[in-house]
Parts: sequence; structure tokens; C-alpha cells
Amino acid sequence: MDVTETLNEGLKRGYKITVTAAELEAKVNEKLLEAQPEIEMKGFRKGKVPMALLKKQFGQRVLGEAMQEAIDGAMNQHLEASGDRPAAQPEMKMADENWKEGDDVVVDVSYERLPDVPEADFGKIKLEKMVVKADDESVNEALENLANSAQNFKDRRKGSKAKDGDQVVIDFVGKIDGEAFDGGTAEDYPLVLGSNSFIPGFEDGLVGVKAEEEKDVEVTFPENYGAENLAGKAAVFSVTVKAVKEPVAAEIDDELAKKYGAEDLDALKAQITERLEAEYSQASRAVTKRALLDALDGAVEFDLPPSMVEAEAGQIAHQLWHEENPEVQGHDHGEIETTEEHKKLAARRVKLGLLLADVGQKAEIQVTDAELTQAVMNQARQYPGQEQQFFEFVQQNAQFRQQIQAPIFEDKVVDHIIEQAKVTEKDASKDDLQKAVEKLEEE
Repeated sequence: MDVTETLNEGLKRGYKITVTAAELEAKVNEKLLEAQPEIEMKGFRKGKVPMALLKKQFGQRVLGEAMQEAIDGAMNQHLEASGDRPAAQPEMKMADENWKEGDDVVVDVSYERLPDVPEADFGKIKLEKMVVKADDESVNEALENLANSAQNFKDRRKGSKAKDGDQVVIDFVGKIDGEAFDGGTAEDYPLVLGSNSFIPGFEDGLVGVKAEEEKDVEVTFPENYGAENLAGKAAVFSVTVKAVKEPVAAEIDDELAKKYGAEDLDALKAQITERLEAEYSQASRAVTKRALLDALDGAVEFDLPPSMVEAEAGQIAHQLWHEENPEVQGHDHGEIETTEEHKKLAARRVKLGLLLADVGQKAEIQVTDAELTQAVMNQARQYPGQEQQFFEFVQQNAQFRQQIQAPIFEDKVVDHIIEQAKVTEKDASKDDLQKAVEKLEEE
């Protein structure tokens, strides 16, 4: 068996692997001898089938297996000896398309190796971390939002017409073809107009009603309505309006705090302060992380596998094209050309990805099972009622698990580097932080 180098250009590598006919035959004989004790054939006792007959019966199949194992073995030995890590699955091609049994096997192999990433002195990196405290104005604004969410309703002046956002207290009876149907009747039902809690058209039909007014509201049940006996049917609801109430924000007091699970107003304020500052800290970290990545991008230089950059540029172009053409849902559109800007961004992403992966590997950074499970649970919450199906999908899909794991690993590596960098804390306002975050989104 022989491995001869045919290409060494940048990160591109090419080799010719030769397995002689004698080596291949020896491999076939070895596999047949290994299997012989377990083989039964008519006219022969178990394990006593002659080798010549075994070769005639199973030789072709074993030959293919032996050929693949020999080539894979040679390739693995080469990679172990050279230390090369292919950026993607190596390409393998038979050199002789007219190969026949008895010939030497010659295979051309090509791949791009992952580059050697140079060491960087993270202690020389200088970063600034914005520290934002929750001021009284922000806390009070959050309190007002909570009060509006916990709004009460009070009777409007007699004779007032109901508006969107008002609550109407109603009795109603729904009928189809003059007959009342199950589930279409209620008394003293509090309905907030504009809440879209009833079928389309019902709430719109009550805008402008007054207390003590009676009105028939004509609607049509949606075609995909849950109850098949009502789907697509026209109905008339006879409605009696008992009251029209306007929304009133709840008082900001201890009672409001208790509605949100706090002991009193001071405890609620403390919870809001903690939540706001956690949000500020998360946004500040995003700004610091971008500054770190910018610093790392300029700190080291190394060759990048062209195929990785090309693939990443294609993904970037594809994603941006769909953002600009949201009406196109599928991927059966024409080819999307990559620009120099796409390639420049792709090169940065590939470079930083390889750098962070190398740092994480050398630092033996791992994503724990607990961290992965927590991330999966967080994503599962986006699919209420289908959590179990989501968990099963993740368990069966290694590639999707890797997609969940990758950002966790990246953040842990980023934290590892930040711990070694020189970080200066800087007091900042909420507006300063907001501007910094908006700048990130523009880039």
C-alpha cells in the first residue's frame, strides 16, 4: 500500500493511494477465513466449506468491502501521521475507470486541510464593558406598563357608545338557520372589544353599541373552525348589552404588586430593577462580545479553506436574499450570486469560527449535558403542546443538536477569552447602551 502526494498548495492537498492486487487478494482471503467457521452450505458441514467455493460465492462482495477498508485504512493512517484535519469529507475517485479484478487499485484523494491557528495573547486585548443601572424613570415606566396590563373597567357614562378596547357585558344566543346551537349561548359575558377572542366579525359588530341595547350580529364561522358542525356556517347572534365599560389602569400600589406575586410595592420595584439590570447586562455583553470579535479578527492571520469561505458566502447571500424577498417561502428560486461584501463577511465568520474552535479545544471547553438540556427546554417552550415531539426530534437529529450546542460553546469560549483580556467597566446610560446595540444591528 502506497500513499503519494500529488498536490500541496496552500491548504489544498492531493494524494494517490495505491493498493496492489496482491494486497487486496490477501485482504479478501483474510476476511473469508475469518468468516469461514460460521458459514453453512448445502453438502458441507458448518465451517468446512472450501475456500475456493467461498471465494466463488462471496468473493465479489468481500472484494468491495476489502477495497473500501484498505483505502479508508490508508487514509486514516495518513491523516494520523500528517496531523491534517480535512475541512470537509475528502473527495475520492478511482484513477482507472476501467478497473477490473486483478488490477492494482489506484485512488485519487483531495481535500482542504484545516489551518494551524496561531496563538494569540489575549492579555493584550483591551475591552470596555458598559454598566447600566436601572433608574427611577425606567422602573416607573415598567410599573405603568404593568398597571395598564392589569387594567380594570368602570361603567361609561350612560348612553356612551362602545369603542375598541372597551369591555361590554353581554347576554347572547347564537343561531344557525333559526336554531340555537350548543356553545352559542352565554349570560353576563365580559368581552373586551378588539381582543379577537371571538370569531371574526363578532366584536366589530358590537363597536358603537350602548348599554341596554339589543342587536343581532351576523357572522360566518371560519372554514377551519374547530367544531366541524359549525365550520363555514353563517350564524346570527342575538345580543343584549348590559353594560359598556372603559378601561382604567390599576393603581400602582401594594395590591398591584400582589397581583404579580410580590409582597408589596417595594418588593415589586426591586424585582423590576433586577430584571431591567439583567436585560442591560445581556445587551452590554453583546456589545462587548462584538468588540472582542473585532479585536480577535485583527489579532491573528492565517489561511482559510476556500471551500468553507465559498459555502459561507453562499449561505449569507441566500439568507439576505430571502430577507429582501420575504414573499418567497421556498428555495426553488434561481441562483443567487455572491458579492465581494458577502465573501468578506464570510471570511471573517470562518476565521473567527476556526479561531474560537481552536481556543475551545485547547482549553478543553465542553458543553455539559445539563447546559444542552436547558437550551433544548428553552426552545421547546416555543412549541406549546408539542414539547414531547420537539424533544424526540432533537434526540433523533444529531445535526440539530449540534446547532443548539454551537452557540453555547461559542459563548463559553468568549467568556474564557474575556477573563484573560483587560476589561474596563464604564458607567453608561440606558440611551448610550441602546445606541450601541442599534449600531451592532446596523453592521
